[in-house]
Amino acid sequence: MADDKLTLGGLQLSSRLIHGTGKFPSPQVLTRSIAASGAEMITLAVRRLHLDGDRDSELSEIDLSALVVLPNTAGAKTAAESVRLARLARAAGLSNFIKIEVVGEEDTLLPDPIATLEATRQLVAEGFTVLPYASDDVALALRLAEAGAAAVMPGAAPIGSTLGVLNPHNIRLIIEKCPVPVIVDAGLGAPSDAARVMEWGAAGVLVNTGIAQARDPVGMAGAFAAAVVAGRTAFLAGLAEKRPAGGHGPSSPVDGLPALAIGVNS
Repeated sequence: MADDKLTLGGLQLSSRLIHGTGKFPSPQVLTRSIAASGAEMITLAVRRLHLDGDRDSELSEIDLSALVVLPNTAGAKTAAESVRLARLARAAGLSNFIKIEVVGEEDTLLPDPIATLEATRQLVAEGFTVLPYASDDVALALRLAEAGAAAVMPGAAPIGSTLGVLNPHNIRLIIEKCPVPVIVDAGLGAPSDAARVMEWGAAGVLVNTGIAQARDPVGMAGAFAAAVVAGRTAFLAGLAEKRPAGGHGPSSPVDGLPALAIGVNS
């Protein structure tokens, strides 16, 4: 596992868990949760930062220099707004990475697929390492990869819902067909959700609310970290084929074993 790295735009990460930074009860809890998760990359909204060099209270305890920062364009409602936020993040020296988020529907915060693709194309052309957040649309995932995205980030469920994987079929198809890493983002509520998508071959997961809103965020961060490792290890080991009950004989074959003498006096 030591040599099994997540590669994003030439960057190699040992941890396949990307940690969010919103909704935590305090900056101290957030800092401890990141440490417990082992995450090397965190995501944060460009809108939540003072780009003159000051940081808001939620991030005041974090040593950003020790982490890879993945700024996101949360709150953007158009491709142009998303592109503007990405440029601001890079100008402030945050990162050349950018997670594209363009709100397409206010109640669920589901992404706008057309604007997401448009922003991805433009920012790739400007030299950004683009990780677009998208719905679980297989065709869209493929178009984003064709547009030059370093990874695609389909949502398992609406942002903040912690509902788990609502459409396993589509998520599995995206993982299977997409030529770039697939990082399952949004809606993962339990470590078992993370283990499940990692077993299917996801390159990584991004978790925020599932950790931040847990009774013990620090403990939950550690649980998600363990689940990601377990799921990845299971994928690499190869899951046993699912078979109908009794379809291929008993799990402990008896062929070749000597017959037992029943009721014979010794």
